[in-house]
Amino acid sequence: MSISTRFSVGIHILSLLEINKECINTSDYIAKSVNTNPALIRKITGMLKTAGLVNVRPGIAGATLAKELSEITLLNVYHAVNVMQDKELFGIHEKPNPACPVGRNIQDAIEPLFSVAELALEKALGAVTIEDVVKEIIEKDKQSNSK
Repeated sequence: MSISTRFSVGIHILSLLEINKECINTSDYIAKSVNTNPALIRKITGMLKTAGLVNVRPGIAGATLAKELSEITLLNVYHAVNVMQDKELFGIHEKPNPACPVGRNIQDAIEPLFSVAELALEKALGAVTIEDVVKEIIEKDKQSNSK
């Protein structure tokens, strides 16, 4: 199981809104960039709106950023698009065999390790902003155009 692609699509949407801020960013336009359907873009954009990361006005085409790029972290996006429920990044199989020493103790042995790993991920995501991502995209684009 991997983290939902809603996370990367959410980052894609926010990055595109910044890079293409002088134009109207419709769900059709964004969907072409992501290479998906506009309905998925509207769903994820709605999640980003609920989290206060984008502005969308009903009946008017186009979304815009609701905050400065430097104020939006990847952790904000991670939470906005409901990638995982709290403390469920690493699922632990249910009902292992209590007659087995491993089955009886596995959950208690690995749960603290999973919690530490999840906190480390959240700390890392909180240290990176959409501004950092946009700068990287622009730099990579410059490099690919200079070849």
